[in-house]
Amino acid sequence: MLTRKQYELLLFIDQRLRETGISPSFDEMKDALDLKSKSGIHRLITGLEERGFIRRLVNRARALEVVKLPENYDVDPNDQQSGFNPTVIKGNFAQNTLIGAAPVAGAVDAVSLPLYGKIAAGTPIEAMRDHQTSIEVPMTLLGRGEHYALTVEGDSMIEAGIFDGDTVIIRRCDTADAGTIVVALVDDNEVTLKRLRRKGASIALEAANPKYETRIFPPDRVKVQGKLVGLLRSY
Repeated sequence: MLTRKQYELLLFIDQRLRETGISPSFDEMKDALDLKSKSGIHRLITGLEERGFIRRLVNRARALEVVKLPENYDVDPNDQQSGFNPTVIKGNFAQNTLIGAAPVAGAVDAVSLPLYGKIAAGTPIEAMRDHQTSIEVPMTLLGRGEHYALTVEGDSMIEAGIFDGDTVIIRRCDTADAGTIVVALVDDNEVTLKRLRRKGASIALEAANPKYETRIFPPDRVKVQGKLVGLLRSY
């Protein structure tokens, strides 16, 4: 079942594709749904994609295909009024509308992710969740799921190519394979960026700098908050 915002966005994308043949930009979607940031649109699109309602083509700007519409597409699933009141076009929806065979002029190929604050790549510090700050990230760095960004502070991951001041892109998850670089929450109040290892029944958080020791914890003291999927660096 779709949320009200997912439903509204799906109909807005479908209507725009049928009227113009061009998928709306993230700014247009944000304005149509009266959202404050494009990161909210990214989450809605991810949810629609995971539920099989839309499809986006990798490495192609504004490449959205409406795969299907809800069976009750002429009724708001929450029966609520919103800033966007779509015009529903009835008819034969067997033919999907596709845009993305080539880049479109002015196309949006980046999304806005929340930048929560600094994360230690050395002695762990508490991550500051700043929901007012965001960063533009190329869509090619992202896959399925929810993502967020953190600024690296420290030098414990330099041999993994992660330096002080870098911005890391994290896909939110609560499990990860051994050897994955993860955001780990220790004792519910310290957050660090380290490589996850398993030592028997224990969890090891391994640095990529020989001057830092590997820290080993019982599994109930460590929670995975996400895994590294990309990195941005300013020169």
